Amino acid sequence: MPDASVAKTREQVRAELVEAQRNGDLIADGETGLRFNQVSPHLYSQATVVAKSRAEVKAELAQAQANGDLIADGQTGARFNEVFPAQYAATRTAPAVEVVAQGKTRAEVKAELAEAIRNGELIADGQTGARFKDVNPGRYPAEATFQAKSRDDVRAELLNSRSVKSN
Repeated sequence: MPDASVAKTREQVRAELVEAQRNGDLIADGETGLRFNQVSPHLYSQATVVAKSRAEVKAELAQAQANGDLIADGQTGARFNEVFPAQYAATRTAPAVEVVAQGKTRAEVKAELAEAIRNGELIADGQTGARFKDVNPGRYPAEATFQAKSRDDVRAELLNSRSVKSN
């Protein structure tokens, strides 16, 4: 790494700029910080790293297709075996340790959904993550706040109740 304290010549800076333009290393999108070679990788030459043979890659692809490990929904990143679990149940390999998870019943899930709708807990704005109760606070019940008693308050009540009983 070059020493930052040593000043570069104008020609060195220009050469670095030309190299960055050629490689697509300049920032393309100021909001995300993505570089041109990330936004449009097909326009820039990629460093070729050969780690697997073509046959190995094809075998991995076939295995991923059979297991449903490919992305089915680009927005959510959900895989085919998550979106269509019944189609891939037979091809799944058993885990080393079988874990049995207790799932919720349909009725429980429906009840939770109804409560979330009632309380405004569902996401209203996917970009900000704001919930309906945040966007329209007047439409939903206010969250109950629980005020715990201090130790001194409890002692005072206990003493009061004892003095009332003795009278």
